[in-house]
Amino acid sequence: MRHKAFLYFLFSTFYFLSLAGCAVTPYAGSAAKPKITVPGIYHRVERGQTLWRISKTYNVDLDEIAKINRIQDATKIEPGQLIFIPSARKTKPLTAYSSSEEFEWPLKGRVISGFGQNFDDMTNKGLNIQKARNQEVTASRGGKVVFYDRSFSNFGKTVIIDHGDGFSSVYAKNSEVLVKTGDYVRKGGVIARLGSSPGFGEKAYLHFEIRKGYTAQNPYFYLP
Repeated sequence: MRHKAFLYFLFSTFYFLSLAGCAVTPYAGSAAKPKITVPGIYHRVERGQTLWRISKTYNVDLDEIAKINRIQDATKIEPGQLIFIPSARKTKPLTAYSSSEEFEWPLKGRVISGFGQNFDDMTNKGLNIQKARNQEVTASRGGKVVFYDRSFSNFGKTVIIDHGDGFSSVYAKNSEVLVKTGDYVRKGGVIARLGSSPGFGEKAYLHFEIRKGYTAQNPYFYLP
């Protein structure tokens, strides 16, 4: 009970007090080179690559890459675009990358509120995804369920999965949860379902977050 209460306190505290990063303008043009004077190399984006994958392969912090390239909206990244990798000295990736480390979408549907946007008079710290036909919510990455509350503030049924490397993912606004605290879940495994939530009808949505420590990240930087 103390462990659950502690997690509850940390999650609620950092949700309401954490701030989004500074808004900046991304570079125009898929092949434009940002003018940067610090040591490093340029990486040409390949089809299907995310900033998360690029940061992992070069072993450079994702936030540092996004900041120095002034990238705010990862949906604007295109194949062929040049991204500067600070501190990197080789043109080939420095570390091996496993596909199991990649995040995937927890629900197929339309994003009705993005990271940093105002939603219900609050700054959104994740993505609100409106369900399409499929109402099943799946684990974005494998890990251990470390938090579940059936009535967490105005988020309702909420699940948090710890991925074991400093990252965790949050799934809220569920109508039914199929896992419990302590369960280990695989990537893509069904963990919850959305339904006709009171007041939403067919407009039920999933609130999804990716967190590094206790800091909310922009999920678009991690999702393919």
